[in-house]
Formats: sequence, C-alpha cells, structure tokens
Amino acid sequence: MGRTGFHVGATMGDSDEVRIEAAPTPTDEVRSLISELEDVLAVECPPEQRHGMAFDAIFQPHVRFFLARLHGAAVGCGGVALFSDFAEVKRMYVRDSARRKGVAGAILARIEEEVRGAGLFLLRLETGVRQVAAMRLYAHAGFRECPAFGAYALMTPQSIASSVFFEKRIGTSPDLHQLRI
Repeated sequence: MGRTGFHVGATMGDSDEVRIEAAPTPTDEVRSLISELEDVLAVECPPEQRHGMAFDAIFQPHVRFFLARLHGAAVGCGGVALFSDFAEVKRMYVRDSARRKGVAGAILARIEEEVRGAGLFLLRLETGVRQVAAMRLYAHAGFRECPAFGAYALMTPQSIASSVFFEKRIGTSPDLHQLRI
C-alpha cells in the first residue's frame, strides 16, 4: 500500500483490518504506546539492562517508525533503525487487548518491507529474557538467536545479562562470487 499505510488481513470492513501507518513525527498516540512499553519494561528489567531507543531518537532520519491500528484504535507500534550493514527492530509493542490478532505480525511485515526497500538483508533485535511472548513471536517469524551485535557487543556483560539477541535474513543478499565486475 505504500509508505503511509499497509493493510493486513481480510475482514468484513476497513475498521476491522490491522492498519500500519508511518509515524514520522511524535504524536500523542505514539507517546502513549511508548509510555506503556516503558512501564512494562520497568517491571521486567532493571534500568541498567533496558536498552530501548530514546523517544526523540525514534524520529531521526535513519529510523522508520510505525503505528498499528485495529478497529481504528492505535494498539501497537514498532520501528526499524537502518544502519550500513543491518537493520534493527526498535520499540516493538502491542497492547494486551490487541495481542493474538495479527498486529505484531503486521508490524513486523511492514518493518521487513522497509528493510528490503533500503537494500538491507539482515534484520536484528534485542529483547529481554522475560519477554517470552515476544521471543515466541520472533521465532515464529523466522528470527534465530544470535550473539550480541553492534553497540550491544561493546557493553559490559552485566548490562546485557537479561538480553536475548535475534536476527533474520531478509530476502537474499547478492552473491559476490556471481557478480561480474
């Protein structure tokens, strides 16, 4: 559907679809969802083991952020930070009332579309050991556990003690042996 909207699911009416919208600027709905995510993480992880992207950083040029709607209401969000050699899922969250309704899968599908569009082939993420439902979602979506990467690999072991890292190949990268220069 393009960069501003992404529909998922076949339902009786538009208000019943999961709709993924680009969120290029901070809105009250995004603030509310990120605040809820922070409240959940505050219970699950000590501050030194929380590595969520700062709210203002979500709207930097190398980050694409999305809002998920179900029945017209904002129920989830997630973003992707684009780096030179990989992309990273950031601030993925779905309200309890919208879980198991395809919202998280729709957000991930939109993120993967963005990664492919940026010409990247590797999508990574960090989550917490206590976020069992999230780990199950990522495994079901084709992600596999991997070692710490990027800035996480430079952190002290205590800082990432409750972190679990995942990655997924998106599409196929060019085979350098087949390229003719």
